[in-house]
Amino acid sequence: MTAPEPDLRHHGDAEVRADGSGLVDLAVNVRTGTPPAWLRERLAATLGDLAAYPDQGAARAAVAARHRRPAAEVLLTSGAAEAFVLLARVVTARHIVVVHPQFTEPEAALRDAGHQVHRVLLSPDDGFRLGSVPEEADLVVLGNPTNPTSVLHPADAVAALARPGRTLVVDEAFMDTVPGERESLAPIRDLPGQVVVLRSLTKTWGLAGLRIGYVLGPAPLIAALGAAQPLWPVSTPALAAAEACSAPAALAEAEQAAAELALWREHLLKGLAGFPSVRVYGEPAASFVLVRLPGAAVVRERLRGRGFAVRRGDTFPGLGEEWLRIAVRDEATTDRFLDALAAVLGSA
Repeated sequence: MTAPEPDLRHHGDAEVRADGSGLVDLAVNVRTGTPPAWLRERLAATLGDLAAYPDQGAARAAVAARHRRPAAEVLLTSGAAEAFVLLARVVTARHIVVVHPQFTEPEAALRDAGHQVHRVLLSPDDGFRLGSVPEEADLVVLGNPTNPTSVLHPADAVAALARPGRTLVVDEAFMDTVPGERESLAPIRDLPGQVVVLRSLTKTWGLAGLRIGYVLGPAPLIAALGAAQPLWPVSTPALAAAEACSAPAALAEAEQAAAELALWREHLLKGLAGFPSVRVYGEPAASFVLVRLPGAAVVRERLRGRGFAVRRGDTFPGLGEEWLRIAVRDEATTDRFLDALAAVLGSA
């Protein structure tokens, strides 16, 4: 019997949207306590400018300087998700490969645009290690660190997928949750073919409702993607956020948050290691952890009954009903979650 096709449009917010009031949100990977006060003030200060059309100049220059690139290699978008739609509309490819498990929106956007998509499934048995893709692939999409596995692929392994005649798209939406942003391809401009890096301000800065992200890539492709956007695609407050979050003080704050997150993640992993039925594959590096356990769907529902929402894993190609994704939170929240998990598993 053929397994059902995963629901590519299911995302973590669905876990807390329906009857989710009062739940501790471990399903969405946005940093708690955000946006910070200084950023809220910066956004509020733009309200007096809303009568004027948005001007991207300052924000684009700030993002370019942050990644040591010319402004012509930067495209600001309405969230990183818009970039997937633009790429699906603009890039001409004959053999498209999406490396899974990963964020499902790229494949959904490609399919919506009429493309046939081939999947390369990474295996949990070797920690979801990145391997080869078909040589004929002329468009390859992968995440780093990858949602939902939390695996951080070495930059050399990702760069090795670049080829003349190939567009390599790397979703780095969670790279700023990694101390030092090690393994990022964002500053690298001399790889063969077209290498495109996507970034988001959603996760670290708590701006999911504002919709702001950006694309880094070769200037001709960036120009083509920009031509496919509607007029004024990014609002004035979102542009202010892009500029502010690219400033040195903001980058230092993000680095401190990433270091703190690493400590919280280790606390969560140590707690999960105490459950014989719960297994983590690979070495998590981002703001979430993917686990495998028997009866995960039932466990997820029982955790809801105890006040915690976690992300189901069966909507990701390459996974199944025995997988759950858990967001990393502060140690006190994690301890309460671990107590709830112990109660749920003890009653199974």
